[in-house]
Amino acid sequence: MTNVQGELQRAGAKTEFDAVIVGAGFSGMYMLHSLRDKLDLNVTVFEAGDGVGGTWYWNRYPGARCDSDSYIYCYTFDKNLLQEWNWSERYPEQDEILRYLEHCAERFDLKPDIQFGKRVIEVVFDDDTELWTVRTNKGDVVRARFVIAAVGALSAANMPPFKGLESFKGKCYHTSQWPHDGVDFTAKRVGVIGTGATGVQAIPEIAQQAKHLTVFQRTPAFCVPARNGRVDPEVTRARKAGYDDIRQRIKNSFFGFELNFIPKSVLDTTPEEREQEFDRMWEVGGFPFWLANYQDMFFSKEANDIIADYLKRKIRATVNDPVVAEKLTPKTYPYGTKRQPLDTNYFETFNKKNVLLVDASIDGPIEEITPNGIRAGGKEYPLDIIVVATGFDALTGSLKNLGIKGRGGRVLAQEWEDGPQTYLGLATAGYPNLFTITGPQSPSVLSNVPVSIEQHVEWITGCIAHMRRNKLATIEATPQAQDAWADHVSEVVNGTLLPGANSWYMGANIAGKARRFLPYLGPEGVGGYRRKCAEVAEKGYDGFVFVSEGQRGTVHTVAAE
Repeated sequence: MTNVQGELQRAGAKTEFDAVIVGAGFSGMYMLHSLRDKLDLNVTVFEAGDGVGGTWYWNRYPGARCDSDSYIYCYTFDKNLLQEWNWSERYPEQDEILRYLEHCAERFDLKPDIQFGKRVIEVVFDDDTELWTVRTNKGDVVRARFVIAAVGALSAANMPPFKGLESFKGKCYHTSQWPHDGVDFTAKRVGVIGTGATGVQAIPEIAQQAKHLTVFQRTPAFCVPARNGRVDPEVTRARKAGYDDIRQRIKNSFFGFELNFIPKSVLDTTPEEREQEFDRMWEVGGFPFWLANYQDMFFSKEANDIIADYLKRKIRATVNDPVVAEKLTPKTYPYGTKRQPLDTNYFETFNKKNVLLVDASIDGPIEEITPNGIRAGGKEYPLDIIVVATGFDALTGSLKNLGIKGRGGRVLAQEWEDGPQTYLGLATAGYPNLFTITGPQSPSVLSNVPVSIEQHVEWITGCIAHMRRNKLATIEATPQAQDAWADHVSEVVNGTLLPGANSWYMGANIAGKARRFLPYLGPEGVGGYRRKCAEVAEKGYDGFVFVSEGQRGTVHTVAAE
């Protein structure tokens, strides 16, 4: 008897599955529904939280809400679900999104197959049985033919190793690990570290309640207004009536939205023409200014400077103190090369008398956390509460934390030290039957994520169905296809301005992390990537190798039906 068999016997509960899914957010829930209800597979889900929701279970900080329009930030695979659910706002808050996902879990009866409160700590491939052994922090040991990592691109919290943090006498909270019963800032001196998308949402909310708020900024953000609000019932009815067409448009769009670039160069416009266009997008609010601007914005520094100048003028016109306005004005990276925050009264917040901005480049960086606050630039700022809004170890952190070991004991976290290695962002050579949903080197965070989630879930489901029909035991990406895909990902992005920013897209927010562009910015975006994945499948899963059941070591390529 092997050690694994002994552990399985001692475990007592059910231990053998067709597939194990890690994570019960948007992606894990749909993956469970697809494998269990469409393919009739024996599936279990391990979820670290005590409920469904993924990012929307954990991120409960003040102001947390999605920044994709609600009518497309949802599942679109079920027509009845699209008709029955009604969103209250253009950008619903965290609690409403969580209610939606709870509703979906009940509607599709998903919870009986989800094991809550269990964090996966090890995923190991057995070369002899060609099965994966999955272990959790609660002592579970199970085996499965397939493992699907549905852990989310933004789920591994980035907690910088601040000197002296353990000495702080007050309370400290990371925005992605927020207390479920909230935090009372009344009469408190609060410090917020970080001014990315999360900080931009949280800072105005905290400022309304705190006695005093000190914001510690490393890099200022370009922001555009969210323009959130109730959606006109007539607009909602029209969208519900036209969901078939909407679904096709977002599936074949560049970013998973009903948005398209302006098909001309900003350099070919008059100052009056482009100012009028900028004003229109500014008033609409949301992502159009970022994802539906002039087509050369991401490619030409001269064009980008014109667009960025408009946003800089908006900051200076909004912030009363010119010194503070300059601190809040980005100067070190092109517009759009970092994640676009949507704001509601963010810049206006710095006009409040109880709000102070401490900029790392001007006032000095954070030196240490003291028992009574934060010392930056040689000055101590007294605080009762510290809020850390420093984001995530994006795209790779959550996967490296799973303790994945593939063929021959190879360790994924070690192999990815110099950057992720995948084919299509779906699979990695040396790790058979392991799939990643919205993983690195796929559109993922450069898209309206539910659109990319559905595409990956449906592709994986089709692949497993193909394997079962043809009695194939394993599928594995080839090193050649993986290398070619990595070269393609790099080639495409190197033709843009994006590598010029120290962004989390490049892994630059994590000390010691290899500087690599982590998502995929294809020449035709989400739609082109979808077509590429479909083409791979139609060509018998080109770039993958299969091993037939009972014929270990014999590689087969089986044409798709």
